[in-house]
Amino acid sequence: MPTWRLPDRIGWRDHIIGAALGIAYVVWLLNTAPSLGFPRDEGVYFRAGESYVRWWRLWLSTPVEALKPSAIDGAWSVNSEHPPLMKTLFGVSWWFLHEQLHVFKDATTAFRFPGMASAALAIWTTYIFGARAYSRSAGLVGACLLGLMPRIFFHAHLACFDVPITGMWILCVYIHWRAQRERSIVLAIATGVVFGLCLATKHNAWMLPAACIPHAFFVQRKEIWAGLRSGCLSVPASVVAMVILGPLVLYALWPHLWNDPLGRASAYMQFHLNHEYYNIEFLGKNYFSPPSPKSYLPVMVLATVPTISLALAAVGMGDRARVGAIRLAGWLRTRVHFTQGDGVGVDPAETDLLLALSFAVAVGPFFLPKTPIFGGTKHWLPAYPVLAMFAGHGFTLVRQRMHDVLGPWIERSAGRMGRWGADAVLALSVLVGPLAVTAHSHPFGLSCYVPLVGGTAGGASLGLNRQFWGFTTQSAAAEYLNARAPRGATVFIHDTTWDSWARMQQEGRVRADLRAVGSPSEADFSLVQHELHMNEVDYSAWVAVGTDAPAYVVQQDGVPIVSIYARR
Repeated sequence: MPTWRLPDRIGWRDHIIGAALGIAYVVWLLNTAPSLGFPRDEGVYFRAGESYVRWWRLWLSTPVEALKPSAIDGAWSVNSEHPPLMKTLFGVSWWFLHEQLHVFKDATTAFRFPGMASAALAIWTTYIFGARAYSRSAGLVGACLLGLMPRIFFHAHLACFDVPITGMWILCVYIHWRAQRERSIVLAIATGVVFGLCLATKHNAWMLPAACIPHAFFVQRKEIWAGLRSGCLSVPASVVAMVILGPLVLYALWPHLWNDPLGRASAYMQFHLNHEYYNIEFLGKNYFSPPSPKSYLPVMVLATVPTISLALAAVGMGDRARVGAIRLAGWLRTRVHFTQGDGVGVDPAETDLLLALSFAVAVGPFFLPKTPIFGGTKHWLPAYPVLAMFAGHGFTLVRQRMHDVLGPWIERSAGRMGRWGADAVLALSVLVGPLAVTAHSHPFGLSCYVPLVGGTAGGASLGLNRQFWGFTTQSAAAEYLNARAPRGATVFIHDTTWDSWARMQQEGRVRADLRAVGSPSEADFSLVQHELHMNEVDYSAWVAVGTDAPAYVVQQDGVPIVSIYARR
């Protein structure tokens, strides 16, 4: 019986597979987004997006008026401490998909849609990169495991920058890798352009050249050395493109820089280099100033990334490290004994080196004592596509071993269909756990921890942070206040911003008659979002309402997330 199979060469069919994975993920995000509340930063980015798109509309209609310094500064001074690309896309999506075309009935989903599309980009790129670098099964399982990380899933819902920079980062690394492998000037130019888009997405992009530039020089070391011997300096084209085109793309996309490029670029960099150090709980201790604990990143990775993903990544990394050791031993043997190397594991594109550098650069700053840790895991999300690719490679190795051991018996028992069935069962056994954990994490994604540490309850017992940004108010309001609060009641909204509360009321998530106030003493109902450094808010609410017994507690797996106190 004839069977259908993909050609050996990775091509357009694989892009269809990657795109399908990304689209399926976006559909999942769209279905779950309405139950997720508003983090603090989203309200600011909503306003910035509206401001930016108004300026672009003015530029399209009356460019002379739009290019006046007062018009530029008036529009682009909103949230000028962050680069413009995603906020512009948030605004464009809001304007076209909500205001004009009515694709989304609520403004929030339209604002959030570009962030969701960025998650699709990350998954798509992880698949195609993994397929080209290792195998289709590595790309497929790696892409799925990336999407089934609870923290990726949480942040992918939001009109923020953390998942977008993850997608842009791995796309830039992939195009740079292709440029080195194929020595293509077109791909080199594309690397510079995409790096510019990275710079316009989030400040994490400043670190990306520390991975790409050393890799490019190492790949082209023979040509560079030959050029030096003849008196010429040869620089890889992708490096030149990143250095020149990257800043130019950022400048073109960010009108805020136009009136004072050097001064405003310097102010932007100083803001992030000297960022204030917000509170975060870790292992029962509140950190509000340096030094940061060096164990923070490894512990949080173990506690938030599904354990099967980490185990497979360890298998994949171990295999690539073994190949690297063999290559190094062969190189040393040729230098010591002047023999010809055996070529074991030769890779002209030095894929493993690039992935290792990309991973190390993304996580490295979090071992420095002055790096703030207030963002939890979100600031090192660009490391996770590489982790997922190694996990996919680990899956391929396990699959090969399974067929080595069980293959003859499977072939005798069920033939080719049995082989496919065994592959499907193995893939299901790998993916079902991360899927269950990720689905269960919603809508309290920052409270969720993996079973290795005891789940949500285990994370709370260990003293790991339950939440930040005040995004959990919607769950409290939807489940209690809308049903129980008297008309016109006042509500202390605690860590939720006024922008977020107004947005919830505009979209009917919270009753419009409820009035937000700034302290428990003014409130009929007081919300307390449980974070270690906010314990005193509990005491203020007890005094104000006359009891220490909450009227309602929003919880996950028995762990209090938000307590609501009602005045007697």
